[in-house]
Amino acid sequence: MGVTRREFVALAAAAGLAKAVRAEGAAGPLFLPEIDSLARYTPPQWFRDAKLGIWACWGPEAVPEQGDWYARNMYVEGHPQYEHHLKTYGHPSKVGYKDLVPMWRGENWQPQRLMALYKKAGAKYFCAIAQHHDNIDCWNSKYHAWNSVKMGPKRDVIGEWRKAARAAGLRFGVTEHLGASWDWWGVSHRADTKGPMAGVPYDGADPAFASLYHSGDAAADWTQWYRNAPEDFQQEWLKRITDLLDSHQPDLLYSDGSLPFGAYGRQMLAHFYNSNAKRHGGAVEAVYFCKNNPDGGQYRDGIAVRDIERGVAEGTLPYVWQTDTCVGDWYYKRDIVYKTPTTVVQMLVDIVSKNGCLLLNLPLRGDGTLDAKEEAILAELGTWMGANGEGIYATRPWRVFGEGRSGPKAGNFNEDKLSYTAEDIRFTAKGGDLYAFALAWPENGEVLIRSLAGSRPVLVAALDGGKALPFTAAPEGLRVTVGQRSAVVPVCGLRVTGLVS
Repeated sequence: MGVTRREFVALAAAAGLAKAVRAEGAAGPLFLPEIDSLARYTPPQWFRDAKLGIWACWGPEAVPEQGDWYARNMYVEGHPQYEHHLKTYGHPSKVGYKDLVPMWRGENWQPQRLMALYKKAGAKYFCAIAQHHDNIDCWNSKYHAWNSVKMGPKRDVIGEWRKAARAAGLRFGVTEHLGASWDWWGVSHRADTKGPMAGVPYDGADPAFASLYHSGDAAADWTQWYRNAPEDFQQEWLKRITDLLDSHQPDLLYSDGSLPFGAYGRQMLAHFYNSNAKRHGGAVEAVYFCKNNPDGGQYRDGIAVRDIERGVAEGTLPYVWQTDTCVGDWYYKRDIVYKTPTTVVQMLVDIVSKNGCLLLNLPLRGDGTLDAKEEAILAELGTWMGANGEGIYATRPWRVFGEGRSGPKAGNFNEDKLSYTAEDIRFTAKGGDLYAFALAWPENGEVLIRSLAGSRPVLVAALDGGKALPFTAAPEGLRVTVGQRSAVVPVCGLRVTGLVS
């Protein structure tokens, strides 16, 4: 059953958002907070053309330099992050996550410099984490005192990221991970089961800090994700995310899961689309992406851009989609082995050939800097994109996405199964030209494109340098002589012009 406008306003009023609803216009919103209405959404052209975004996961969890989920795992007895915390900071009954927040100072954070690196790497959009499951808002939150203006760096992190991105000509986005934090924080209410501190509650059990750690069940199972969050927290989620949207007016918003919390989630999403359309003369330029996960939330193709975490699609999808992944761990982890620039480019080309975009996270250290290896990855990515971007930006899928191995089976967390040779080729198309990418450089200096058997182009040229290349229209396919590898990233891009079958 649909939601009437009266019900729409009543729902918003219950969450303290009636003013925001009235601002959308007396004639009614373009989108109502119901799935059928939201499914009328169409992703904007700019996003379909962009292909590459950079993401910065940065907050207090970066301080220990021990990777993702530190805020939770430091309360999991025996976990390596628990052991690190015990050794480095003390027992979590005395020194908890709340005590790490002031250590997040960002003293060397230079968002303008970083944005210049991201732009040079070829990114067309940038996303910043607005709050992780750790419940720290990275802006001057109206509804939550644990925020980056009052604590930690004492700066409007999202506001400064936004200013830098817009100045660099990049579309700006934010990611919210708040919805799952209710059960995620349950471990902070526990205690050691053995040893000298057995039975002594961790600091999350102190009611004085419930605004950070919630008042959830110590036995909570984080895999329940959205399912156990009480009504008042769902309303708080809506107010905080709406405040984020209204304060910083992002072009993109991501929820780490499916769309949370039933009617509250639909209210947020309708407001995001409607308020964005109001700023753009009625055209929805906003992008919301979330997962199709069985996590207690909601999803249907059409209401949003589908996101596949650390994974790729098996084949071409009929709608634009996105992979979000990281060069290492989501939060900065000392001494981790990063993806190589070659792996990043191979993923990008494969994703784009299947109608997708890539959002790549390069985590910052607690002081707000990238390490030298991360900067080198950005530099090599930028070099390759500078030479081959013509076959990436504003392209569309060809009649087949590629040949050779299709990659791993579709789904989240499948990227570690990627392994390509020169026989693995991916295609994109634009303006009558076909672009073919060999995902590794052929040892014999010759690319065989089997999908072009029986075809004869007018011209085949290297994207890197534009040089015309010798080719032969053989029965088994089009043979193109590319010569010996010259680039650091051995993904060979070709432009095929004037195909005649």
